[in-house]
Amino acid sequence: MKKESLEDVINDLRSRRDCLSLAHEEIKRQSDNYNKVIIILSLVTGCVESLKIQMGWNNNAAAMIPIFMSSIIGMISALCKFQDYPQKMELLVQAISLLTATLLKARNHSELDDELLQEYHSSLQANETSLYPDIRKKYLKDAHKNLLCIMKQEQIYYENIKKVNAGEKLTIKCDSSSDTSSENVIINEKKEIELEEDAEMDTSAHRREKLETINELHDNL
Repeated sequence: MKKESLEDVINDLRSRRDCLSLAHEEIKRQSDNYNKVIIILSLVTGCVESLKIQMGWNNNAAAMIPIFMSSIIGMISALCKFQDYPQKMELLVQAISLLTATLLKARNHSELDDELLQEYHSSLQANETSLYPDIRKKYLKDAHKNLLCIMKQEQIYYENIKKVNAGEKLTIKCDSSSDTSSENVIINEKKEIELEEDAEMDTSAHRREKLETINELHDNL
């Protein structure tokens, strides 16, 4: 789709950068899972070796356990190396950096010029060469959905800000630390102060009336 305005270019750069960020996040998660499994198996192997020494296990079964564990660790390490996670993440980081720099320049421009278009096309090239088409489609779809949800939430937020500034009563649902929803009523701060002052005045007047009644009873006695 041809981008004919600066706003279109900015939105497209945002979505493509988020697409690469989501892909990087998934690749890092997979790499971390491999590394966690290797660390756990290595610790278990060391624990077995220590138990063998302390307990004096010299049978064939005990001797085979460390060999079996080391073989599993080697297989997992080979699979992790075969996936080439560091190279993939490095390629994505470079593409994300280029998209971020182009996005910053686009935001600082007031109109779409030839220089910005050239950098935009370079960013598109980096985005298209850093991921396979089917993978890019998946993460670009997620990025579009996330951006639309963010924009929707921003609209709701600014509409509510206008209502609060206008003194309207606003009821929202807030998530607490216990993952339960509670309703909080947001009222204009000025009105809250006025209500507090009125309450204090009513309390003071009530106290004065009570004090006068006590004095009258005392005089009568």
